[in-house]
Amino acid sequence: MISTTQLDALLAGGGDVIDQDGKKIGGIGQVYLDDQGGEPAWVTVTTGLFGTGESFAPLAEATVQGDDVHVPVTKAMVKDAPHSDDSDGHLSPDQEADLFRYYHLDGGGVETPLFDQDADTNAIDLDAGTTGTAADSVTGTGAGHDTSGPDTDDAMTRSEERLHVGTETTDAGRARLRKYIVAEQVTKTVPVSHDEVRITREPITDANVGDALSGGELTEEEHEVTLTADHVVTDKETVPVERVQLGTETVTEQQRVTEEVRHEEIELEGDDTVSDDLGTDDRPATA
Repeated sequence: MISTTQLDALLAGGGDVIDQDGKKIGGIGQVYLDDQGGEPAWVTVTTGLFGTGESFAPLAEATVQGDDVHVPVTKAMVKDAPHSDDSDGHLSPDQEADLFRYYHLDGGGVETPLFDQDADTNAIDLDAGTTGTAADSVTGTGAGHDTSGPDTDDAMTRSEERLHVGTETTDAGRARLRKYIVAEQVTKTVPVSHDEVRITREPITDANVGDALSGGELTEEEHEVTLTADHVVTDKETVPVERVQLGTETVTEQQRVTEEVRHEEIELEGDDTVSDDLGTDDRPATA
C-alpha cells in the first residue's frame, strides 16, 4: 500500500504512472482518497498529445519506484477506464463502483482480470477454483470495451448495406380487340343491254315475191316484236376474310438502376501510435 507521504513526494516530483509491463501510461495527475480509511485509492493519469485527458488507475497493490508509481494493470485498461469530470479529489459511490467493476476490484486489491487488456498478449485464468494460480494461457490482441453503453462484445462490428436488384411482375395496362361495322361505297361497272326497234325495207324480187303475194291484195294487219332490256340487280353476301387474335409477347430490355447504399466506417482515435491489422477488405484505419 502506498502511503500518503510517498504520494506527496510523487506529486511534488512530477513522476509518471507505469503499467504492469513497464510501459509509461502518462504523468501523475490527482490523487483520490478512500472515504473510509483515508488511504490513497486512485490516481489520475494525464494522457493525450498535450496531456489534457485524465484516466483513473487503481493504487491497490501499486508500488513506488523513484519518482514513478507502478500500477498492476495495463496501459490499455487505464486509457479505457471510466472518466470523471470531478476535480476535487472525491468520487461518488456510483463512480467508484463503476471503477471497481471495471478493474475487477474486490475491496482488498486487484483481482486477476478476466481479460488482461495488454496490447501484445492476453492471459486468461482457466482454473476457476484456484485464485491467482496460473493456468494455460492464450495469447492474442488485447480487447477494448464499450464506452457508449453497456459492454456487449470485445470488438466493434462494421456493417454495410448491399444492393440486391430483382424484378416483380405488375399490371402495366390492358389491351382489347373491338369489332365494329364500317359502311363504305363500292362502285363497279357491269355491261347492260336492251332491244331497239329497227325497220328493214327490201324491194320485191323473184326471191321474195311469193311471200309478198301470200296475203290479200289490200288488207289491214298489225305486226309486233317484244323488246327486252337488262336491269342491274345487286346482291350481298357475308364471307370471312381473316382471323385476328389478341395475345402477348415478352420483350426484354436493359434498365439501369441507381440506388444509395450506406456503410459504416470505423476510424481510430488515439494519442499514441497504434498499429492496425487490416482486415480482408484492406481498408486502413483513419487516425
